Amino acid sequence: MIVTVICDIPLSRNNGTAVAAGNLIEALKERGHEVRVVCPDESKWGEEGYFVVPKRSFGIFNKYVAKNGVALAKPVEKMLYKAIQGADIIHCVMPFKLSAAAIEIAWELKIPVSAGFHCQAENVTNHLGLMNSRAANRAIYRRFYRRIYSKCDCVHYPTVFIRNEFERQCNRRTNGYVISNGVDEEFFTCKRKKKEGGKFTILCTGRYSHEKAQGVLIDAVKKSVHESEIKLVFAGSGPMEEELKKRAEGLTNPPVFAFMSRKELVQTIASADLYVHTAKVEIEAISCLEAICGGLVPVIADSEKSATRGFAMGAHNLFKPDDAEDLAGKIDFFIDNPYELEKCRLLYLGFAGKFEKSRCMDEMENMLARTVLANGGEYGVPVTERAQRAAVFGGIKAE
Repeated sequence: MIVTVICDIPLSRNNGTAVAAGNLIEALKERGHEVRVVCPDESKWGEEGYFVVPKRSFGIFNKYVAKNGVALAKPVEKMLYKAIQGADIIHCVMPFKLSAAAIEIAWELKIPVSAGFHCQAENVTNHLGLMNSRAANRAIYRRFYRRIYSKCDCVHYPTVFIRNEFERQCNRRTNGYVISNGVDEEFFTCKRKKKEGGKFTILCTGRYSHEKAQGVLIDAVKKSVHESEIKLVFAGSGPMEEELKKRAEGLTNPPVFAFMSRKELVQTIASADLYVHTAKVEIEAISCLEAICGGLVPVIADSEKSATRGFAMGAHNLFKPDDAEDLAGKIDFFIDNPYELEKCRLLYLGFAGKFEKSRCMDEMENMLARTVLANGGEYGVPVTERAQRAAVFGGIKAE
């Protein structure tokens, strides 16, 4: 196949969406497909198969956008035509302007369209101070549907949670495939390091932002009866770093704040004792899966807006969102009961296998190939009718 990937953000691997897009691109190339990539990543200038478009300007808000690590692509019609013409299918990564423009061109050229679902409404409304507004979040989801997902032949959802949430908010069914973004092999081969004494290390991975809510972990450690024995490691970066550092003042052991390479993260997981996932908004949380696949037991925020709570295997693996006292109790339980921690770790090793990246990428390849075959050169009919045909073509049923 010739697959054109449309990515509204740079592929710098500093967030989960960029990692997921990079993994898909690499996997399709490894499987012998031609991949063309349209993105605003300046580091890809001159690289074969990449079509680099400029970044959008947000005028007086550019400083705020830069602080929050947001960079979105500006559509360039000639570039998009060049990248899309002759492709078997286009795959859109994000529901923004570049993808919307690419879909219009794909329809004009009668090329099938697939799209991934990697952005919750709350990721947008958070920047507007409206993260908890049901009306605002519903409006964002419905805008995503009108501009992008209503025009797709199939939609990739990383979890059942986000498929159900999106379809409920829009009151529409989509031709959806639920496929994890997958975890790299390095995390499965992570060798646990035997510890002789030392601090009880808790790892928390993710961008430092309001919706990731890392502050509750700092507050929980302050309330823990084992406060002086605990060392916190926050693997990530983001606009809330200084605020989190200030909040951590007074802890016996100053936390580590660092953006880590994949190799460094694997080594950190190998030497940690527990993983805490504080985010209140999450589509899948590959960072949590990486920790689990590396042998760590998770304690996860039980947020109704997070798919990650579905990874909990027992009551001790969940805590009430924003409740530092409840989280402190869960941390203290695992410190006081090392046998329970080890027993839980072994249970999670059996759970991790289905998230192997190679297996997930096989499913993504099949989804794209099925969509190409299902269209069979018949275009120009309503999307809903095409989606229904795609679901039954050759006995294929979308999940």
